[in-house]
Amino acid sequence: MAQEIGEQTKVTLDLKTIGTIVGFTIALATTYFTLKSDIAVAMTEPKPEISSMEFKYKDELIRSNVEKVIEQVDNIEKDVDEIKEMLKTFDERLYKIKKLWNSLMYKLMFKNYECECENKK
Repeated sequence: MAQEIGEQTKVTLDLKTIGTIVGFTIALATTYFTLKSDIAVAMTEPKPEISSMEFKYKDELIRSNVEKVIEQVDNIEKDVDEIKEMLKTFDERLYKIKKLWNSLMYKLMFKNYECECENKK
């Protein structure tokens, strides 16, 4: 059977629970009003300005980093070109070896065929 909640319902809380609820409510209200005042102060303060010296140093730092990256990319491009040349050389050598191998195999097969023909005579 379900109990109905109304004006006659009695709720009993111990002192520890009441203290916890009051403490939590005070902490929540304090946080809210502190944040609200911090936001109001931040809206009225002027924006921080960057000095010309600070801007100059940051600009130089960024430019030097960009130059380093460009230099590294150039080195990588040179390395890739060297690797391509090496692969081209390897490919040419492999083609020559394959051609020589085929020639030798052909000669060997032809010689074996001649030997078989001579043996049959």
